[in-house]
Amino acid sequence: MDFQDFLEYVPKLVGVNLPAKEAHFKMVPFERLESLKNQNLDSISPKNAAVMMLLYPKNGRTHLVLIVRNSYEGFHSAQIALPGGKYEAKDQTYVNTALRETQEELGVHPEIIEIVMPFTNLYIQVSNFMVYPFLGICKEEIAFVPDGNEVVNIIELPLNDFLNDDLIVTTTMSTSYAKNIEIPAFKIKEHIVWGATAMMLNELKEVLKKVL
Repeated sequence: MDFQDFLEYVPKLVGVNLPAKEAHFKMVPFERLESLKNQNLDSISPKNAAVMMLLYPKNGRTHLVLIVRNSYEGFHSAQIALPGGKYEAKDQTYVNTALRETQEELGVHPEIIEIVMPFTNLYIQVSNFMVYPFLGICKEEIAFVPDGNEVVNIIELPLNDFLNDDLIVTTTMSTSYAKNIEIPAFKIKEHIVWGATAMMLNELKEVLKKVL
């Protein structure tokens, strides 16, 4: 999609009712669905994090950036993710966390990112994080400078491809909670995007499709 055309739709996004869990649950395996629906978040004390869903122009077309995380000792090692990370006291707000982490991981200065709106926060049980996603836009082309300590690669996904329903597949995986189960996921080039990232992306996709 032409980026200038996309910008004309941005004001309409703010008035859209977020599909929230309805969109999230579409990317959850059947075996996991009931436990998530019955989750009592009042009984937990999660750590907090924020991520950036960043849309920007590349060769005049609208793109979304994802990162391929480095391998490390942790739950989200080597996964496809949105830029973001853990809230720090100096951030003061979750949106500042998303902006700071996007700069640290991708070299994108906060001053060139315009925050459009927050999306639905999501609890990740396996790592005990509550994640706050934000939609941001950059109106200029970006020369990404990935932090090699955290990011092994980036994926620049054309918006038209992202909105294509053919990207959603069912794949068999072993996870922290089950072995060899069927999981809904986004298949982006050779990458499988699943779990919390897929849940947040699906909400973004459904919101965009309401206005574009």
